[in-house]
Amino acid sequence: MTVVTDLAGGPGIPQPRGGLVQMARDSWVVAKRNLRRMTRIPEIVVFGLLQPVMFVLLFSYVMGGAIKVPGGGYREFLMAGIFAQTVTFAVAGASAGIAEDMTKGLVDRFRSLPMARSAVLAGRTLADLVQSAFILLVLAIVALLVGWRAHHGVLAALGAFLLLLLLGYAFSWIGALIGLSVRSPEAATSAGLIWLFPLTFLSNAFVPVNTMPGWLQAIAYWNPFSATVQACRNLFGNPGADGAPAWPMQHPVTASTLWSLLILGLFSWLSVRKYRNATG
Repeated sequence: MTVVTDLAGGPGIPQPRGGLVQMARDSWVVAKRNLRRMTRIPEIVVFGLLQPVMFVLLFSYVMGGAIKVPGGGYREFLMAGIFAQTVTFAVAGASAGIAEDMTKGLVDRFRSLPMARSAVLAGRTLADLVQSAFILLVLAIVALLVGWRAHHGVLAALGAFLLLLLLGYAFSWIGALIGLSVRSPEAATSAGLIWLFPLTFLSNAFVPVNTMPGWLQAIAYWNPFSATVQACRNLFGNPGADGAPAWPMQHPVTASTLWSLLILGLFSWLSVRKYRNATG
């Protein structure tokens, strides 16, 4: 441990060790702490699973008969949207968890250790990524049971799930920024969800975009959420392409990757900056 001395000659604040390797190690330590917490409080994972499973069942059996999708059945059309919604709704958990750590003083205890400043946030978002991967696995099994299929092979399906996890990881950094910006976990949960509903419903996730008014279609086609959903449908071989001339719909895999990397780069930088200012 590296310790600096203050002007009075006594020990000062431990200084973080540098280097990407050390940052990765510190992040993994924080990630393991959050993963252990999930195993000790299994309700976190259970309730995280219940919501998407209910969406699958309700949309499939209640609304599926009323919504017609050109080129296939509604259940296969639906699943890419449910997968994407599930990974992005993890934002609420990330924001609430970080807000809780801030209010309980845990972040101040981390700050007293010789560890990379960004490791606290990177570890938290990494743990959220692992949880999202597990939830996606279970949700895919449920989807298979209700009739969903991936028609383009295992490699294409794996590519789709990687795009989903990249989107979820990028959005978890938005949750980190929200958690650092509010004063309570309750406010963080609300702030983490309230903007996600228009984002997911003003997209191609649940209904074909060509059924929307013209001005809404433009918003939906350029929505980052829509790009990932469209990319997954293409990779899964599911129905949903409506021949839109918008560039993200013509090149959804590229658009989804670029959107996710842009969100990840911007909000990870903003979050780390906010964290340093909040604990400085």
